Amino acid sequence: MKDHLTPDYMFGSYREITPDFLRSIGVRALLIDIDNTLAPYEVAEPTEEIRAWFEALRHNGIVASLVSNNHAPRVEKFNRTLGLDAYPDSHKPRRGTLEKAMKKMGVTHGETAMLGDQLLTDSYAGKHIGLVSIIVPPIKDKTNLFFRFKRLCERPFIRKYARLHGYAEWMRFWKIKNKKNVSG
Repeated sequence: MKDHLTPDYMFGSYREITPDFLRSIGVRALLIDIDNTLAPYEVAEPTEEIRAWFEALRHNGIVASLVSNNHAPRVEKFNRTLGLDAYPDSHKPRRGTLEKAMKKMGVTHGETAMLGDQLLTDSYAGKHIGLVSIIVPPIKDKTNLFFRFKRLCERPFIRKYARLHGYAEWMRFWKIKNKKNVSG
């Protein structure tokens, strides 16, 4: 069985994902989760930094859509100043919304990446339909039992990423995650 949970790339933050990097791996479209990928749950609207990042993508020919499992009021409010195609209640890891978004953007699976913070939803959603999977650590993770269990289930796949890409890269990812969680 193909591994759909080990991400193709891991970064410390969405800010590290540049248009040059995306072009270097053949990506011209990005499907992006909102909560804990771009902003914590309680941040209702994008910061100036988030808007600037999206503008840099747009300026460099990278098409983006928001694909969230959160509900329409949250997604619509966050997207109000961005003006992207946005898909609330997307039911990731199911493929339907991702396929719909790619069709509207006019891109193929081979030129699209899924960016998120969760392996069990975001990475799996993208990889099981042939997209590049890019994962960032959660900005401010929930601490309830369900989320702690999900993060525990992700650990073997994070370790596999570390074996494939080098220990230093794995340590870099988790140092940033731990720093974010302590300060957030």
